[in-house]
Amino acid sequence: MKNPARKTTRRTSIGDDLIQSMHEALAHARGENKAARITHVETPVEIKAIRMKVRLTQDAFATALGVSVSGLRKWEQGHRQPSGAALTLLRIMDREPEAVVRAIAVEA
Repeated sequence: MKNPARKTTRRTSIGDDLIQSMHEALAHARGENKAARITHVETPVEIKAIRMKVRLTQDAFATALGVSVSGLRKWEQGHRQPSGAALTLLRIMDREPEAVVRAIAVEA
């Protein structure tokens, strides 16, 4: 048989955590809490520059990456960041543009 007191302790612990989180969120909103974690994400410097290296239009580049043209435009404008396989392929394109052009069989 389960111990009802144990469930109460767990709920109290979760409730306490939620209350503490709300206090921290309010302090942050008021500008009182300056401590923050900063995460740097390594992404290609200029996606458009990479596209120009392989001499492709936005349509052809988006197709090569397997993304939509609107998604590519958001990356180029800095509104969104690529991730996963697309980010890996962009890094390869940046370092070895000729090899990528040969591999995807796109005339440059």
